[in-house]
Amino acid sequence: MLLLELLLGLIRFLLGAALFSFMNVVAWRLPRGMDPLKGRSVCPQCGHTLGAPDLVPVFSWLFLRGRCRHCGAHIPARYLLVELLGGVLALGCTWRYGAAYALPGGLFGMSWAALLALAVCGILLSVSLIDAETQTIPDRLNLALAVCGAVSVLLSPADWLPHVIGALCVSVPMFLLCLVIDGAFGGGDIKLMAATGLFLGWQNTLLAMFFSIVFGGMYGIYLLAAKKAGKKDHFAFGPFLCAGIVIAMLFGGPVLEWYCAFL
Repeated sequence: MLLLELLLGLIRFLLGAALFSFMNVVAWRLPRGMDPLKGRSVCPQCGHTLGAPDLVPVFSWLFLRGRCRHCGAHIPARYLLVELLGGVLALGCTWRYGAAYALPGGLFGMSWAALLALAVCGILLSVSLIDAETQTIPDRLNLALAVCGAVSVLLSPADWLPHVIGALCVSVPMFLLCLVIDGAFGGGDIKLMAATGLFLGWQNTLLAMFFSIVFGGMYGIYLLAAKKAGKKDHFAFGPFLCAGIVIAMLFGGPVLEWYCAFL
């Protein structure tokens, strides 16, 4: 049984790493008007089409020592870190949303809810990278998150109301604040919280926003203290929203239980 768990753990890790590797490609192609589903990956330096030995998540980067197999160009460590993050989050989603050892309960040793949560994490990665680069969030990614939220409601139809409230409890106040303060939030940020709120439910959505404000506020203070930005400058808030969402997804239940016990 222990050997089976270790094997399934490796499969989950590689699945998450592969998904995040693909979403990293999506984050690079979408802002450049390229179809993320067409065309094979190539080395950005020599343009050589990458083969199977170059595309094994995590292991290819390690075995090739972070260099292209064809031209020897350096491959940024970002690719390795993204794949490691995907693997860790796959294990985290399984821990939070449950394992499954046979159909129809799930696939790859993960329950359908865990697989759905991992898909949400992968989309959030693309959202974060694109927003950090362009300060925009593509509508198609928010739509994909909304679809994940709708599927989560279908998986537990008895709990539909908290999910619907989750889609509105943060996004609507964000929208109203934008009517009062011009540029308070970007339209993509509002859509992001509406889409992920449908997946999280209202309690975790509020928690996600809390963490996002804390992280974003700390970053804003750093920019001001380091004189890298002025009081009227803007920075991408999407990555902080995504970080708060992932934390709420994985640890929202324990945090809320601790908070209620503390009260």
